[in-house]
Amino acid sequence: MKVGRCSCVAASLLLATAAVAEQAPAANDAAALALKLSNPVAALISVPLQFNYDADIGPARDGERFTLNIQPVVPFKLSADWNLVSRTILPVISQGSIYPGAGSQTGLGDTVQSVFLTPAKAGGMIWGAGAVVLVPTATDKLLGGGKWGAGPTGVVLKQMGPWTVGGLANHLWSFAGDSGRNDISATFINPFFTHTSKSAFTYGVAADITYDWHSDTVTMPVTVSASQLTKVSGQLVTFGVGLRYYVATTEFSPHGLAGRVSATLLFPVK
Repeated sequence: MKVGRCSCVAASLLLATAAVAEQAPAANDAAALALKLSNPVAALISVPLQFNYDADIGPARDGERFTLNIQPVVPFKLSADWNLVSRTILPVISQGSIYPGAGSQTGLGDTVQSVFLTPAKAGGMIWGAGAVVLVPTATDKLLGGGKWGAGPTGVVLKQMGPWTVGGLANHLWSFAGDSGRNDISATFINPFFTHTSKSAFTYGVAADITYDWHSDTVTMPVTVSASQLTKVSGQLVTFGVGLRYYVATTEFSPHGLAGRVSATLLFPVK
């Protein structure tokens, strides 16, 4: 079973981190930091490294894909009232047989860069609004769309004690790039729900919904995840695992079960 390979990777990562993890930070501080991670526009510098495995890709369902998403999040203080939060997603991809005769490819995918303007002092409802840009950084035509894109993005959430409920959305239109490639008009919606315990253990459920307006198709994996905040050699880090299931697919998308392991480096803003 293909997903078994992802399970082995997850187990190896958790065993390795358990062997080197030091005493976790004080419970109150750790829980507060873990709760901040559930807020996409928190004033917290973080570098998530997210490793995903997808299987049963393409019409013949013979393809598989490994994706390492490098996702630095950096807040900038504009004034006493406003912050600007930069969120970047740079994928490193290795895939094979995504359709008959496609062969294999390894390299960079397209970069998604978002910036959010958000109040520095959160009220009852936390929100951010800004712009998203798609940069055609793919090193192979089968790893990206070959188009520049841009559009609006926004996030809204509410944190009630240990609970976080919210959603992030954006829309991308292509405006330049390879004239031989398909134009892009895609809406992405990411509803999420998490719970963070006093021991800084977080579990949650999220969906990644993408609607392609040109092909009138929807892709939606739903992810159940869990993570733990600790220290490794003095560095604050969160380790997590997740299991995804594609409840809506297209002919060329992954199908069925998929897996995820992650490590997020934290750098609290003082």
